[in-house]
Amino acid sequence: MVELDRRRVIAGIGLAAGAAAVAPLLSASADAAAETDPDALLKAGRFDEAARGYEAILRKDPNNAHAVRQRGYIALLSNRFADAEKYLTSAVRLAPDDKQAKQWLADCYLRQDKYPPAVRLLRAIDNEPEATWYEAVQGRPYQLSVGPSGRVPWVSMDPLPVVEASVNGGPPKQFLWDTGNNTGVGLTVRMAKEAGLRAVSQTKVNGGDQQNIDMFFGVLESFRMGDVEVRNIPVSWMDLESPHESGGEPDRGGIGAQLFAHFVTTLDWANQALIFRPRTPGQARAVRAEAARAGCPPLPMWIDQNLPYTRGSVNGSGPQVVCVNTGQADGRALGMTMETAERLKVRVDRGRPMFGATHGEVFKDYPCYPDEVGIGPAVARGIYCAALDPRMSISTSQFDVLATFAHTFFKPYAVTLDFAEMNLYITGGEPSS
Repeated sequence: MVELDRRRVIAGIGLAAGAAAVAPLLSASADAAAETDPDALLKAGRFDEAARGYEAILRKDPNNAHAVRQRGYIALLSNRFADAEKYLTSAVRLAPDDKQAKQWLADCYLRQDKYPPAVRLLRAIDNEPEATWYEAVQGRPYQLSVGPSGRVPWVSMDPLPVVEASVNGGPPKQFLWDTGNNTGVGLTVRMAKEAGLRAVSQTKVNGGDQQNIDMFFGVLESFRMGDVEVRNIPVSWMDLESPHESGGEPDRGGIGAQLFAHFVTTLDWANQALIFRPRTPGQARAVRAEAARAGCPPLPMWIDQNLPYTRGSVNGSGPQVVCVNTGQADGRALGMTMETAERLKVRVDRGRPMFGATHGEVFKDYPCYPDEVGIGPAVARGIYCAALDPRMSISTSQFDVLATFAHTFFKPYAVTLDFAEMNLYITGGEPSS
């Protein structure tokens, strides 16, 4: 059985994604070690310094498999595909049994829509369901068409934003969108059936508080949102009843970061719209110029497991790596570990636990209220956040994550994810207090 991340499974069927896992801040001793140790620099999110550290190791020992692999991973974080391919291919050659290096190299090819070499690597790490899935995509995947307007209005904003899209030319269906959904397009069983989709492979997954769910993989001919159409894309669906069905509401699919990554994508909370621009250097320059006129500098953006990261702060922590995971429907502006909350002297309301469940376990988060949180020019003061149950605090990334910023935080703003030059821009809004 394949054990999938809780966010991927839930968001893939159009439910609210769970809080992203985060890790505590570096201790003083770890911070000191990071000055000379590239592994510690990487863990601290000091990626450029870590890359230089691994390069120094490789000048002395060109066949150091660990340094080669980690250097490739850092390149992959910024979508520097040529460097990522070079280093990760060398890492696989130096350590043929290294499944992580093969997974990262497969991810590198998948992000470029180069499916055949990714399929070979997925098979090499015994991921046959996904290998068969991507192998079934014939011709060029993610064929994009942006008509006169790439603007897609939202049907609703809360508890999470919803847009309408047509699946294989059918009537409009509702889709929750979420940057914490690391798939491209997720359907419900009903949607897949109505679209005439055939499962090319399947697996068992765990998600939320349910176990051994059947997940199916197929290839969708057309997905259209207004004037934006994407053709020939891999999609997934699960044998799980949508909670909206029992309440008489239409079942909802989900769209996420893997789809957004094929564009320069603006998530415009202030005007309740998604804006899709072609992922070209020209569009990246235009977005940069627009942001500069608004007085908003570019922020760095990294992608890990298809989730976007940038730098943010909590209670004067200074810039740290944070996850932009908008799929949190309970009103919290961000989530952090209890240890981080205590370290940064964040007020935690331990008398009001918030209960949830995942993988059959009950967990408890707690409301908390930082004095100030922010990403670039976007700042909020005294806003409702959550300190997470310790069992939900293990990061799956190679680096520490200060916090995960969610839907509520971004409501006054427009956020542009520039996948051409790997920058993030936040414009509009006024600091809240």
